[in-house]
Amino acid sequence: MQQSRDDRSLGELFSELSRQTSTLIRQEVALAKAEIKEKGSEVGKDVGMMAAGGLLAYAGLLALIATIIIILAEFMDWWLSALIVSIVVLGIGGMLVQRGMSALKQTNMKPEQTIETLKEDKEWAKKQLG
Repeated sequence: MQQSRDDRSLGELFSELSRQTSTLIRQEVALAKAEIKEKGSEVGKDVGMMAAGGLLAYAGLLALIATIIIILAEFMDWWLSALIVSIVVLGIGGMLVQRGMSALKQTNMKPEQTIETLKEDKEWAKKQLG
């Protein structure tokens, strides 16, 4: 036979609160893990896209650079045409790296949902004790 809420001793109430708090903490940890895994997956996809795009651009860029150097060599020395093209390519590469870094910095890895539910749990625990 189950005792009514008012008939339980203080020890029983604290025991139940301890069990509920323990369950709640396990659930919060599981939620935090899931949230961090999801955000990590998003970052991984962004990094993978940057790497794949970089490799493809690199292959095409090598062929284009050779073509531009050959064309410019018709009007100036080979070394000067190679230098000019190299400077332009380095500038473009630097801008692409900056853009990728900016996108990664904007990714929020904080488990927002877990933080919010922990605040709610704190309020719940206060009500249970008060």
